[in-house]
Amino acid sequence: MTLDLTESGTSRELKLDSATVHYNDLGEGHPIVLLHGSGPGATAWSNFRPNIPELASRFRVLALDLPGWGGSQAVPMGERDHPRTVVEFLDALGIEKAALIGNSMGGVDSLATAALYRDRVSHLITMGPASKPRPGLFGPGGGLSEGMKILVAGYRDPSQETMRRLVDIMSYNSGDASDAIAAERAAAAQANPEHLKHYLEGLATGHSPISRWATPEQLMGITAPSLLIHGRDDRVVHFESSLELVSLIPDSRLVLFNRCGHWAQLEHAAEFNRLVADFVANN
Repeated sequence: MTLDLTESGTSRELKLDSATVHYNDLGEGHPIVLLHGSGPGATAWSNFRPNIPELASRFRVLALDLPGWGGSQAVPMGERDHPRTVVEFLDALGIEKAALIGNSMGGVDSLATAALYRDRVSHLITMGPASKPRPGLFGPGGGLSEGMKILVAGYRDPSQETMRRLVDIMSYNSGDASDAIAAERAAAAQANPEHLKHYLEGLATGHSPISRWATPEQLMGITAPSLLIHGRDDRVVHFESSLELVSLIPDSRLVLFNRCGHWAQLEHAAEFNRLVADFVANN
């Protein structure tokens, strides 16, 4: 029998204490949980599309939509606790330890989970996370980064035109796939207006899509071997964040991609897949 490894064929749903979540489940072996970023229309599947087949050939891949995104339950910002949701998710699936791979917000969530629930995380891999709350990153203060301005604009106007601007600024060179990614993001955002509403309401009331930050002291206590990946040309979160993280996390190493923006896993997919597969298999 041929297995259906499409998005729809691997789609699952779980009712957790914190929310009902959607995820994709494929492959066998050591479990890897994929955590997406905070952009409008983001899902774990779309955020890791070129990585999932390769990783699923060696590991069990669980692509999780966090509450407030994709097919998961719409939850107001102030009521979210993403690290706790990740642990509930592992508990529901009977998984003792998993590798976490997180991009942007998902990277911050992975860091917090590894810091607060050390015995549940076997490996930690991040791409483009902020190392700590910074003025302007998700609210007033120092002003939004160039990329964050477009990201927030996408929540106000989830049109394909705005999403094309988002794709361009997230990538060093968005290439021929820009229109397809923009169309997919626009359709996904427009299909979930409550997600958009909660995001904008959260920003307006002083909340952040980052539900929990790990303090520097907590980051120093992370025991999981950690692989930090960042694009030198990231216009959303500067690579200095990962320089700070590698100075704090004891068992960590940093890979800095030149000619790369905020989506290292998409822009350098083949090399990313090799790095991650080797790291999880041999650490």
